[in-house]
This record gives sequence, C-alpha cells and structure tokens, in this order.
Amino acid sequence: MSVYSVDKLISEARKVAAEYKRATGKPLPGVTTEVCLHDAARFLDLDLCQQQTAGYDAIGRGQRDGLKIQIKGRAIFDENKTGQRIGQLKLEQEWESVVLVLLDDDLEAYEIYEASRKDIEEAIDDKDESSRRKRGVMSVAKFKIIGQLAWTREDGTENEVWDNQTDS
Repeated sequence: MSVYSVDKLISEARKVAAEYKRATGKPLPGVTTEVCLHDAARFLDLDLCQQQTAGYDAIGRGQRDGLKIQIKGRAIFDENKTGQRIGQLKLEQEWESVVLVLLDDDLEAYEIYEASRKDIEEAIDDKDESSRRKRGVMSVAKFKIIGQLAWTREDGTENEVWDNQTDS
C-alpha cells in the first residue's frame, strides 16, 4: 500500500505535466489519460476496470449502473485552435457510452460530456466511408454537439443532465 493517496498523486501529476507542457511545449505522455480516467470515475461515479479491458475503461454505478463506458480526454491548451480530435473510438468493441473529459491548461477538468453508442455510430455514419469513420475518429466539437453535458466545474455533479439536442 502506498503512503500517498491516488487523489494526491493525481494532483501532483497534474502540476508536473502542466509545468512540463509550459516549459517544453509538449505534453507529458500518458498523464492526460490517467487524469481523465480518475476525474471521470470521481465525478460520474464510475468503477474503473483494474485490468485492461477490450473496448471500455469503466463500469457505471448509480444512474449508469452496469454500463460499459469508454473514457476519452482532451487537454485544451488553446480554445481558439480548431479541429481538435478525441482518441480513436473502438467501434468494433463492446461498450454502451463514451465519456469525454475536457481539461484546461492546468489539467483540471472543466466539462464532461457523454454520448451513447447509438448517437456516436450515427454521427460517424454521417461521414460515409471516409477514412475517419473507419478509424473511429471524431472532433471534440462534434462530440459536444451529439453528447450531453454530464458535469461542469461550476455546477459539480449532474443533478440534471443538460441536453443540447432539445428545445427546452
């Protein structure tokens, strides 16, 4: 058992990775992924898979009970930069939804979006047989359009999910 809690280690990793990015202009490999996994689990009540599992990273609890969830993340260092993409979506594998954790330049989560498998497959099918579809690639902007805002830094955990696809 470690002397340090995982929360404390993640906090320190955020600081080191953010400073590394500022000093070198390059991200510190692997840190964003671990921070996003940790934040998604903490803020959305997910149980992270201990073993690497094909297709999903966590199993939902509470309102997501039993759902197999892929977790993706993106650190947004320049909000004016367009065309930012999320990691490859594993369309051939077993999962029910994808969570996208957006981090600021200090690697602190500020928004988390969630999209169902059906919504993602429909959005990717809109691109026909492009090479992006075959690779399961999607932009952050597209994911935000098709997904639902599940958590924000300002409002905390989801009391009511905001749906950007309805008129209410």
